[in-house]
This record gives sequence, structure tokens and C-alpha cells, in this order.
Amino acid sequence: MSDLAVRELPLFPLPDVVLFPQEVLPLHIFEPRYRMMLRTVLETDRRFGVVRWDPNQQEMAQVGCCAEILQCQTQDDDRSNIVTLGQQRFRVLEVVREAPFRVAMVSWIEDDPSTSHDVLQDLGHQVTQALRDVVDLTGKLIGKPTTLPADLPDLPRELSFWIGSHLGGPVADHQQALLELTDTSERLRQEFALLDQTRRQLAARTVLKDTFKDLGEPRQESS
Repeated sequence: MSDLAVRELPLFPLPDVVLFPQEVLPLHIFEPRYRMMLRTVLETDRRFGVVRWDPNQQEMAQVGCCAEILQCQTQDDDRSNIVTLGQQRFRVLEVVREAPFRVAMVSWIEDDPSTSHDVLQDLGHQVTQALRDVVDLTGKLIGKPTTLPADLPDLPRELSFWIGSHLGGPVADHQQALLELTDTSERLRQEFALLDQTRRQLAARTVLKDTFKDLGEPRQESS
């Protein structure tokens, strides 16, 4: 990644898609303007910006994530399947060109490093435990054991990005806000609150399921 604080970056607005750092995003490129964008970025540093497009408000988010092209397969009709990896987050300063594809001046975003290591580690442990509980309870409800990946990040910042990217439900509704935060501890706190709420709801549903299961079992008559 360039050390320059500000640079021009081609933008790829995607409806309701939020890319986080170190997350893989496969894409199918078929629109003529984005075919052109793809050719351009492949000739330079293989990077472009993914930004969430809100189809309801018809507006683009002002914070996105730079995507680096890892693989590209172009078909005979000039459509392409690419695999990208989220890199650094950025803030859109100014859109400098709309055609043939959108290009903006952006500045890179980093998390504030002021929070102590011990605080971040403690928050990370709390979030990981809440995450494990949610996964376990989900497995019980669907009747199929579920597990977390073996390579779940243990560094607090990377963990917060992973959770923001992978969890559905209530967390998905907060993805853009989580991406925009520049405080790892605050991102973890918000994710813990969302996970804890989900954990409580799943626990209540599990109790209800067990209760109905018990009621449905035939009673054994005593001799």
C-alpha cells in the first residue's frame, strides 16, 4: 500500500456490500464501465475502492475499503471473475471524475492506537466468548453442531473486522457504522452489545424449544 496519505482511487459502489480489511470478496465484472475500470487497475497497482451504495437513499457511503485483485479470469465476452482482498480503509474526500467510471480523492483511515493493550485484550476475550456462545446456541437450535473457524483472528482489531464482516442478523445492519469507527475498543464494545443481545435471544428460544420438546414427550405411567 502506498505511504501517501491522499491519492486518487477508482471506486466500485456495490449495493449493501461492506468490505472489511483482510476479507475476501469475489466479484463478477460485466458492466462496460467496470470492465474499463478493471483493465485500468490491472495496468497499475491492482487496487480500487469498494464503497457501499444505499439503493433506498440512492447515495454512496463516504467510507470504504480498498480492494486488491488477487485473481482475475476474463472470459471471451470480456466479462471477468475476480477475487479481491480488503486492504486499508479510506474516506472519500472528493469525487474527481464520474465517467467512464467514478474516481475519487481519498485519504487512508487507521484506528486510534491510544487504547491500552490490556483493555483491548479483555474486550477481545469478552467478544470471543459471546461469539462462541452465539455459535453454540445456534447449533442447538438448528440441531446441527456449528463451530468457529480455526483461524479466527486473536488480535483485537483484526477480530473486530472479522466479526463485522462475517456475522449476519443484527450485526449486518450495523456493518457500515462498524467500518467507519476509528476506535478498536468502541468497535468491540458495539459488537459485544450486539452479540450479547443475540445470545440472550437465542438462549430464550433454546429454553422454549426444550420446554416444548419435554411437553411433547409421552409420559411414562408408573406401575
